[in-house]
Amino acid sequence: MSLKVALQMDPIGSVNIDADSTFRIAFEAQVRGHSLFFYTPDKLAYREGRVVARGYAIELRREKGNHVSYGDEIEVDLADFDVVWLRQDPPFDMGYITTTHILDMIHPKTLVVNDPFWVRNFPEKLLVLRFPDLTPPTLIARDLAMIREFKAEHGDIILKPLYGNGGAGVFRLGPDDRNLSSLHELFSGINREPLIAQKFLPAVSKGDKRVILVNGEPVGAINRVPQPGETRSNMHVGGRAEKVELTARDREICERIGPTLRDNGQVFVGIDVIGDWLTEINVTSPTGIQELERFDGTNTAAKIWEVLEAKRA
Repeated sequence: MSLKVALQMDPIGSVNIDADSTFRIAFEAQVRGHSLFFYTPDKLAYREGRVVARGYAIELRREKGNHVSYGDEIEVDLADFDVVWLRQDPPFDMGYITTTHILDMIHPKTLVVNDPFWVRNFPEKLLVLRFPDLTPPTLIARDLAMIREFKAEHGDIILKPLYGNGGAGVFRLGPDDRNLSSLHELFSGINREPLIAQKFLPAVSKGDKRVILVNGEPVGAINRVPQPGETRSNMHVGGRAEKVELTARDREICERIGPTLRDNGQVFVGIDVIGDWLTEINVTSPTGIQELERFDGTNTAAKIWEVLEAKRA
């Protein structure tokens, strides 16, 4: 079975082919005989009842600096495709949200992955709130007095933007830190969104585990260890990936959240676990599958396509 696959993503010509999960998914699709079409989110449009995009048929190679060839730029009707991948990176702003509304118009006749309705309604730092017994103490608030009270109660906290990504804007405020007001002022000058505060978990020094789930089932994990003197373990800011096994607690967390993900069309998900606590459920553009494949040979991309091919059969 050959599928027509469209990739809505950031420019594919500049990705790191040894780390980028979208490239690995697309390359696996090509190996399996599926055709690929690429466009950036700004080239997506609704026009007179049709969902269209301007982009390129592409062919991929595992050659650094020469990993993609483009056909001529053309306009396509995305309703003619079997699968559309929603894979641009956050920020999860109104531009991002608008693309989910537009793609909603062709799903599920065209299978959009992950389901755009639930990507829109499952922001990574908010979906975890449905599972309060699995998460560390958490506050979502914009009011400075409420954040002060939370910090006074827990002493050592992490403060970060609600819709941030890649470790950007993440601050640790220890018991003696005096920067809360300044940080609140800084964030308030950038946007009107609430902030998220969580009790600091000392176990982060041993790593922030990324567990990969496919159709609600865990397939493996990598550990992301922060650099010395750094709180953040995100690989975007220098975190080091290490091989790690799934624990009984990891499997318990996955068993609890898996049905919610599977029932709402979240085929490829990456959750963050620090110690015994779930901190994020990433559905927008999760990463980590290439590192997992190098560590233990798990071909997550193949598992994803097995699910999608079954859905399209």
